[in-house]
Amino acid sequence: MQFYFIRHGQSENNLIWEQTGSDEGRNSDPKLTDVGKQQAAHLGAFLAASGMTGGNSVAGYHSVAGFYLTHLYCSPMLRAIETALPAARALGLPLVAWEEIHETGGIFCTDPETRELQGLPGRTRTEFAERFPELILPETGWETGWWNRPFESREERPLRAQSVLQTLLARHGGTEDHVAIFSHAGFYNHLLRIVLGMPGDTTVWFELQNTAITRIDFHPDYQRFVYANRVDFLPRQLLT
Repeated sequence: MQFYFIRHGQSENNLIWEQTGSDEGRNSDPKLTDVGKQQAAHLGAFLAASGMTGGNSVAGYHSVAGFYLTHLYCSPMLRAIETALPAARALGLPLVAWEEIHETGGIFCTDPETRELQGLPGRTRTEFAERFPELILPETGWETGWWNRPFESREERPLRAQSVLQTLLARHGGTEDHVAIFSHAGFYNHLLRIVLGMPGDTTVWFELQNTAITRIDFHPDYQRFVYANRVDFLPRQLLT
């Protein structure tokens, strides 16, 4: 299996942080900015493009002949869906919502008085169907919101990453599938630590730019870490 982890484009919250260095005014489920939408368009075109044929193994690792993706999954957060849809349309592939690949914390707000982080319902099944009719939802659930639970604790996050990896390998391990998930930088770090066998208390942070691509090939008896944080398909002015 070729596995591609793709971060969402620039979100409204990313822009707030970039401009102020603060979470003040954050949205619990932000949309893409205009820059984020442009990044998503470039990403979709890049993933769908077919280049030269042949070449050596290095060319193959960098997908110069095309990515030939077979499966697309996205977080149910707006910024991930809005990033993934242009790629799904360009590739002609179904886009499947995968709840477990959401950003750390989940859908939450900060109580203005206590500063306590409080979980929120998240968008409902009906809202998703009306706004994103192409998105494939779980067969059941989400009637009153896909999150509907407290703020996700730090202890829960690596357990979720382990579960995602196990599910990914159960579905696609030992196959020739080319799988892309559209997710988030915080979750990316937890998933990479699990894949790399790093201790849970590590202080290492893996940087991931908006719409950046990381590729890991899973073979029956080993993994090949091909590249990380790839953004060479973006114009310089769209790097965030």
